[in-house]
Amino acid sequence: MADITRRLGWRHLRGAPTAHVRHHRSGRLAHDGPGLSFWYRSLTATLSEVPVDDRELAMTFHARTSDFQDVAVQATVTYRIVDPGVAATRLDFSIDPDTGSWRGTPLEQLGSLLTETAQQHALDVLARTTLAAALVDGVASVRERIAGGLAAEPRLPATGIEVVAVRVVALRPEPEVERALRTPAREQIQQEADKATYERRAVAVERERAIAENELASQIELARREEQLVDQRGTNARREAEEHAAADAVRAGAEAARTVRLAEAEGSQVVQLAKAEATAAREVGEARAAAQAAWLRVHEEVDVATLHALTGTRLAENLPRIDSVTVSPDVLTGLLARLGNGAAGGPEQ
Repeated sequence: MADITRRLGWRHLRGAPTAHVRHHRSGRLAHDGPGLSFWYRSLTATLSEVPVDDRELAMTFHARTSDFQDVAVQATVTYRIVDPGVAATRLDFSIDPDTGSWRGTPLEQLGSLLTETAQQHALDVLARTTLAAALVDGVASVRERIAGGLAAEPRLPATGIEVVAVRVVALRPEPEVERALRTPAREQIQQEADKATYERRAVAVERERAIAENELASQIELARREEQLVDQRGTNARREAEEHAAADAVRAGAEAARTVRLAEAEGSQVVQLAKAEATAAREVGEARAAAQAAWLRVHEEVDVATLHALTGTRLAENLPRIDSVTVSPDVLTGLLARLGNGAAGGPEQ
């Protein structure tokens, strides 16, 4: 929108570089071009402002495919006005000389023209396409058809309009149909995900099995080696026992031989000693017997009284030493009685 200021009955317009301004004064063209700035009187001036920048028109319309399915087409058309003079004569781009705002709605009219033209070509191509094909390749085909149709539309150049680009954002079916179409794909994706999960689990199980087998093989090998170790230890212990037994046998044999030799030596010594002792004892016995015989021969002719006296003397020699003798009255009485009896019986004998 143009910038208009007021000064003492005059108006000053300052346009933008992207706006083409046409000023007619009293039916004659006084100013024509973009980005103008001039003074004018509102009572005699007729102003038109035509935008010459690129503009984008977003459009959404419904179409039906060959299998009678409704689809929503979302597209964007980029256009610009290349001939502002022609556009100003075909559409109402006049502005209020006091406010600078459009008196009509030229851009809406231009948008309706572009939308209806694009929709016509889109409907034409979708009416011969199934829903599945439209969802797969419909965006490209509809874009090409709309671009070609707008380029070939004679009304647009006659209005001074040039289409710069056409973009089709999406082709979307109804929500129920879209959910129905998504179901097989989701099921397939879910199946693939489940398959991947199962394969991953299978791989994990296989790895666990391999690890378990390796552990079992390791345990078996360890048990086998332990068995070999036990056998080797038994062999070593048996060999050590045999060697100890052999050593003990050798040592016992040597000890037995030494004992035998010692016993033989001691036996010979004992025999000799016994013989010597027997000889000495025999000689002592013979000497004692000879002495006893001689003693007996000496005392054969001695009387009995003398023998009693010798016996008493010999007994007195062998008695222990007596320091004192205590004679009680009873003993003395008995001795006296015996002596008395002896004295009385003496003469009788």
